[in-house]
Amino acid sequence: MIRKSLALVFAFACGAMVEHLVFAQGRKPVMMTRLYTGPDNQTHAEEVEAKFTSNAFKMLAVTGAELHRASPGSVADWHTAPRRQYVINLTGRAEIEVAGGKKIPIEPGHIDLVEDVTGKGHITKVTGTEERITLWLPLADQSGR
Repeated sequence: MIRKSLALVFAFACGAMVEHLVFAQGRKPVMMTRLYTGPDNQTHAEEVEAKFTSNAFKMLAVTGAELHRASPGSVADWHTAPRRQYVINLTGRAEIEVAGGKKIPIEPGHIDLVEDVTGKGHITKVTGTEERITLWLPLADQSGR
């Protein structure tokens, strides 16, 4: 009887451990798009994974927060970022164009780390029929990487 009980406890523990591993491995990575100025003075984009420790990702320090809105169809032609900042898309959809005509689709929940404060910059187009609302979080460290 004890042997059978121990076997059940072991099976339960192993099942729980496997379930935990499957859950942990099944999580979709959280990605950010980093816009930066390359040595060619053009804006480039790279996907950066937000590395979580436990259940949190520590972002770079910020100095405040701003909400911005843009109408459907609006276009901000070639421009640089006003400062290093996170831009988090809350509602609406957009498209960012960088060097070489590369276009990055932006949907609700998309996080950008915008650091292209010099150079040619990027184009931002609000796509779709919904107003785009973004949260801007200026970084405390404006010196760059």
